[in-house]
Formats: sequence, structure tokens, C-alpha cells
Amino acid sequence: MTLDMAIVLGLAVGAIVLFATERLRIDLIAMLLMGTLLLLGLVSPDEGVAGFSNPATVTVAAMFIISAALYRTGAVLVLGRASAWVFERNVWAGLVVMMVSVGLLSAFMNNTPVVAIFMPIVLSVAATVRISPSKLLMPLSFASMFGGVCTLIGTSTNLLVSAIAARSGYEPFHMFEFTRFGLVLFAVGTAYMLLVVRWIPDRRAVQELTREYGMGRYMTEVELQEDACSIGFPLAESPLVQEVGVEILEINRRGHRIFVPHPRTELQAGDTLRVVCDVDRIKSLAERQGIRLKPRKLKDTDMETAETVLVEAVVAPGSVLVGETLKSSRFRNVFGANVLALRHRGTVVHEKLGNTTLLGGDVLLIEARSDHLDILRNHEAFVMVSEVALPVFRREKALLALAVVAGVVVTAALGIVPILVSAVAGSVLLVLSGCLQPEEAYHAIDWKVIFLLAGALSLGTALENSGAAVMLSSLLIKTAATLGPVAVISGLYLATSLMTESMSNNATAVLLAPIAIGAAQLMNVDPRPLLMAVTFAASASFMTPVGYQTNTMIYGVGQYRFRDFLRVGGPLNLIFWVLATFLIPVFWPLTPLTPLP
Repeated sequence: MTLDMAIVLGLAVGAIVLFATERLRIDLIAMLLMGTLLLLGLVSPDEGVAGFSNPATVTVAAMFIISAALYRTGAVLVLGRASAWVFERNVWAGLVVMMVSVGLLSAFMNNTPVVAIFMPIVLSVAATVRISPSKLLMPLSFASMFGGVCTLIGTSTNLLVSAIAARSGYEPFHMFEFTRFGLVLFAVGTAYMLLVVRWIPDRRAVQELTREYGMGRYMTEVELQEDACSIGFPLAESPLVQEVGVEILEINRRGHRIFVPHPRTELQAGDTLRVVCDVDRIKSLAERQGIRLKPRKLKDTDMETAETVLVEAVVAPGSVLVGETLKSSRFRNVFGANVLALRHRGTVVHEKLGNTTLLGGDVLLIEARSDHLDILRNHEAFVMVSEVALPVFRREKALLALAVVAGVVVTAALGIVPILVSAVAGSVLLVLSGCLQPEEAYHAIDWKVIFLLAGALSLGTALENSGAAVMLSSLLIKTAATLGPVAVISGLYLATSLMTESMSNNATAVLLAPIAIGAAQLMNVDPRPLLMAVTFAASASFMTPVGYQTNTMIYGVGQYRFRDFLRVGGPLNLIFWVLATFLIPVFWPLTPLTPLP
């Protein structure tokens, strides 16, 4: 082992640890990796920044825009409403229609907006048919992954591995090259979910949000009497806030409601304050001079008026709120809304809400002004769960958006233009036609993913330049030498699947794709079957709520526990592994090595 090999492998291991522990943002890890490789001279400046102009990176950015256009025009909503209609007549038929619809959409667009559209529909249907939403949300997330592996543009990982193959001198993947095996996984996965859905725990009951979040014990109304010591003080400086530590959500002053009052609002005698605090503080309020408690049994209707609405919102994976607190993000000032409670990794938090560090998948119970709802709807930081909070769609542009996407797919599938060209042209047409505004197009791109791809690709180049990829490939081959190339495919699929459960699927693919190519070269076989093992495994993450972004999105909403994913997703991962081991060599035979000239 040379010094360069040792350094590159050390950096790779360090990156894996950082990705798995999430101590730093994934894009920051990727940029840190790129900078280190450049400083140490392990990649040239051109190689270091080549990831930004890589066809996969540009195509992924264009596909984010195309997916956003389908979302904004409401093209996705049609299948969502159809699923709801079937659900209300037959739950089992509805489940099949939902999974097929989600899978079909996810084959041609980013699955995050697909799940974002279907989540509120699923929750509404669950309330109508009196079934726990937990039974439906996991099949929803898994179906989006089943569909994503059916086409080249189904996931960014497919595009990424295709670009790595092309960079190494091999033919890139075709649009529907994944489809035959992808449909096998789709059919088996759907049948499996229909079989095990009855054993998915009923984690979330169908009930009012105020009851579900236990708000009755943490919210009350108090009236300031003439001798109250807080009278005359600005809200932020009043003894109620400074000494008792309550959060004042609203002031009712002689019939006039002041929602999300300004910290400088002066408190007056006769004010009725709606406050949030814990039980002990509520008791201390009752003992304070000049304060009269007005207890009542809290219902959702008490929170919703013509001016205000109660909604649930998921902190989107990778959003600007991840790693922030409600205080540091100035949530009340920015969004003009109150966060009443927070479901954080399975636990409902009422106390010290402002100091809780937010994570992707956390669910916020929000009371918002009706005229501020659009701010929440249209902000990329959230995935709105309540149907009332779905955005206003440009329905008149839906057919146009579908036509453009069909053009992107057909031209790339027929080989008329490369997928990079058709995707970029399609994204530009969607903006020019008004399906998406330019600002929305910029916001639609998940820049963390773009920087992750660019930085991780530099590590892939360093693995190849240093010879570390070939060394790891020979170790893999030696380990599986007695079992043959099929065992190498099986080993690559298993390694990729396990790594993806704890770190970014794109980072996993970038690390293992060069090893797959090196192993193929040493065995003198076409690397395609080995690359397919990496590609399919990286996009089939069922065992943990953090292995894939759609699992993270449903984690808090469905009130799942970590072990729920392990119990349901673990056997599915094993089934897919066995299918990949035996069927990938059938669909992509291990033919002699034939690189492009």
C-alpha cells in the first residue's frame, strides 16, 4: 500500500464516519473532502471541481426543477385524489392504487414531492376510513423507492453511477435499462407490503391534533386583573415571561385578537392571554396576584377561527431549519406563526421548545394566521401534512408540464439527445412556459445534494488515481474467489445496502462504484452487472428511518419507532438482496470486458 492509498482510504473512512454520525452537514463534509484532496495534491484542480460540471450533477439539478413543475401544477395531485376515491370504497384496493400511483410518479420525478403531495391525502383518507395512518405511510414511502429504481431518472443515484461508468470509458445507462428488474422489485415489494401491512403497528391514532399532542395539559388562558404585576410592561419584559417563563401566543383585548403579539406590546388590565407552559407553571399562575385562570377543555375548534388555522408540518430533510432551534431561526418573526408542540424522534416536546435542535423528520404543530399560510405552504423548509395547507396549484399548466416531461423522457429514451440535454431543455421550457417561476426553480434545487455530488465525485477520482479502488477490488475478489463473480455481485449489493442505511445513498454509490469497476476489470468482465448491484442497493433503503429521505419524512408523522422500520424493512432488504444476487446476472450477463474505445 502506497502513502497516497493510505491517505485516500483514511479520508474515505473519515467521510463515512462523518456521514453516518451526521456531526456535520452532508454538503459541508463533501466540500471538506474536496478541499483536503486538493490541498494534498491527490486530485488536480480540474479533477477536484469537475464534479460541478459532471453530467450527473447538472442532470440531477434539472430534474429537481422538472419535479417541482409537476408538483406546482398539481399534475401529481390527480393520482392522489384517485387513490383517495378508491380508498374510501375499498381499503385494500386503495392501498394497491396508491402504491402503483406513487411508484409510477417516482419513476419519472424526484420522490420527495410525490410523498409530500400524498401524505396529507393519506392522513385524510385514514381519518375517513378509521384506519391508523401508520398502516399507510410506510407503504407510501417504500412505494416511492420501488418506482425510483425503474428508470434512469427515477433517482439521482441512477444518474450518478451512469456518469461514473461513462467517465471510466463504459457505455452510460439507458433510460429504461433498469425497468425489467425494477418492475420485478416493484411487484415483489408491493406484494410484500400488502402481506405485512396488518403487522405494521398502529402508532398514530385518528384523533384531534390538540388531543394527540396533549395540549390540554400545556395550554390555558389567563386574565390580567387590575392588580396584576405584569400590567404596563412590554410583553417580553413582563414578570409572566421573565419570572414564570410562559410563552404568550395571543392577546385578546376587548374582543380584538392580537395573534403572535410583538415583544414590545404593552400588557393592559383586562387582557386575556393564551399561554403555553408546563403543568407546574400553570399551578404557579393560579397563585399569582392579579391573574385569573380560565381553564377549559381544549379542542381543535378552539384553535381554529376565521383568522387562524391549526396545521402539522414536517421539517424537510436537508432544510434550512435542520440543526437550528425555533429561537435561532426566529420562527415566529419569519413565519408569523406559533409552534405549539414538537414531535421530536418519537417524543412530544412541550417544554423548552425554543431551545430544541430541529432534525429532519421532526413534526411541528403550528398555529398560523390564515393569511400567512401561504408562507408555510411555499417554503422549502416544510412538508405540509394537513390537507388545508396544500399549496395553490397552477392547474391550467398541468397538461403542459406533463407534455414537457414526456418529451424529456421520450427524446432521451430514443437516443435523440442525451438525458443531460433533454433534462436541461425541459427545465428551461417549464420556466419559460410559466409552469414554474424562476425563483421557484432556484428554490427547487436541493443544493446540498448538488454540493454532495460534486464533492463526493472528487473522492471517487482520488480512489481511482491512487490505486485504492483497484486494491479494494482485489480484496473483494479474493474474498469471493471460490464462489465466482455472482458472489462479488451479491457482496457489492449487501455492502451498498448496509452502508446506505446509515449514510447518504449518493455518497455510498460514489465510494463503491469505482470498486465495482475495478473488480470487473480484474475479473475481465463487463462492469455493468456490478454497477447495477450498487445502483439498485443504494436506492432500496428500508431498514432505518434515516437511510432515505422519504422514510425520514414519514417517521415523525406516523409516530413510528426505529424498530418498526427494522421489523418491516429488514426482511424486505433481504428479499431484494436474494433477488439481486440471482437476477442481476440474468438481466445483465457477465460477458467479457468490452470498454468503449
